[in-house]
Amino acid sequence: MVHNRHDIIQQLVQLREHPGGSVPNPRKIPPFVDCLLEVLFPYFSDTPSVSPSALDELVQTCALRLHELCTPVLQRDEASRVIQGAFVEQLPSFYKTLHEDAEAIYRGDPAAATIEEVIVAYPGFLAIAVYRVAHWLLEQRIPIVPRMMTEYAHRLTGIDIHPGASIGRAFVIDHGTGIVIGETTIIQDNVKIYQGVTLGALSVEKSLADTKRHPTIEHDVVIYANATILGGNTTIGAGSTIGGNVWLVSSVAPNSRVYHRSENTVKSSST
Repeated sequence: MVHNRHDIIQQLVQLREHPGGSVPNPRKIPPFVDCLLEVLFPYFSDTPSVSPSALDELVQTCALRLHELCTPVLQRDEASRVIQGAFVEQLPSFYKTLHEDAEAIYRGDPAAATIEEVIVAYPGFLAIAVYRVAHWLLEQRIPIVPRMMTEYAHRLTGIDIHPGASIGRAFVIDHGTGIVIGETTIIQDNVKIYQGVTLGALSVEKSLADTKRHPTIEHDVVIYANATILGGNTTIGAGSTIGGNVWLVSSVAPNSRVYHRSENTVKSSST
């Protein structure tokens, strides 16, 4: 039995060798995200009112956690330090953009009592917050880490946003469960989408990896629950409303109203 176990361990040693390079430890993603939220929003801290020196220490901790994630994929400590510094400089911008998202969610949801409630309790806001930072890291040409971040948020919220998607200001996700936003999606400002919406590709062929496969959603569009919009050439014009359960694979002119027509039959128990 011992001999067999030894043979198995040797096989596992060989199988676990990955010539493709280093990958960050996925278990380091949650502490980084938690620390990021604590830096940006005091509601996530055990001591919301902190001194500048305490906040500076927290920022350094967050930046160090990012450094630990980036070093394996960049394979150069110096390059990771550059990203670490740029990340710290970007923190005020992250806050302003995310607060604008939170305000938009609050304005559009009568169930939201305060902006603070949106920030601490809404899964849509959490998914957007993680996406915003992951997208910035992807723009800095950091591999793997951005996708690990958005998949972590996906696991927590049921909202799948690829970090490569381009999303404008004041983005609103209402409820959010089951939303899918593909890699080459473009979403302009003041867009609101509901649960179950898919912004996807018409084809998933590997040869199309470098092409625009996902739709463009122009500004001031509302997309209701379970709508599916597919294709890189599909554009939803500004000011349009897409109703629930709609299936679209072609463009829609600005200020359009698109609805799915269905029929419900109700029979009483006496018939």
